[in-house]
Amino acid sequence: MAVGENKAQSESKVWNLFRLHPSTSNSASSLARSLLPTRRRLKLDPSNNLYFPYEPGKQVKSAIKIKNTSKSNVAFKFQTTAPKSCFMRPPGALLAPGETIIATVFKFIEHPADNNEKLQKTVKFKIMSLKVKGLIDYVPEMFDELKDQVTVEQILRVVFLDPERNSPALEKLRVQLAEADAAAEARKKVPEDAGTKIIGEGLVIDEWKERRERYMAKQQGEMIVDSI
Repeated sequence: MAVGENKAQSESKVWNLFRLHPSTSNSASSLARSLLPTRRRLKLDPSNNLYFPYEPGKQVKSAIKIKNTSKSNVAFKFQTTAPKSCFMRPPGALLAPGETIIATVFKFIEHPADNNEKLQKTVKFKIMSLKVKGLIDYVPEMFDELKDQVTVEQILRVVFLDPERNSPALEKLRVQLAEADAAAEARKKVPEDAGTKIIGEGLVIDEWKERRERYMAKQQGEMIVDSI
């Protein structure tokens, strides 16, 4: 038999194998997609670190600018390895294409903090994003319900700055914190139905929680009426 005939038969067998087992082709496609670099939806500033003034025994603040660089609505959510000593304001939000928000991160630094280097290495913050279709309310549960579509944008590490020593990073942090405080003051003047309510220093009441409770109460009332 000619070499060309052997090659043709081999190719035919391979083709028939894929036709008989389409799952093999699908698995190969899934593998190929998983190897592609993830396209980011958010631009972060700073991009890799969260800078905190090092003041043991005090609650200190950091800030990060988050911009939606995609063409779709995007929800983002913070997570931290130290939830007992850290919290974010806001902990998550929905951003329209091109929209920017400055999030404030609060952290209490133990006193004395002899394990300064260990603290910087162990405390991390993760920012996740989720593409959202249409105009819907932000709810953290969407990240659990659609976890297959969630992208980890960045894992940020903690970097401490000497508050008594001027540096470009410290100056930038002060500017961003001032912008974040101004935005928080502006949100207080917006009607309650227009976004997240912030009461006091560090106490965050998410609008989605109240809306969800009202929605569940309404649904329960409709079910009772239908049963009657």
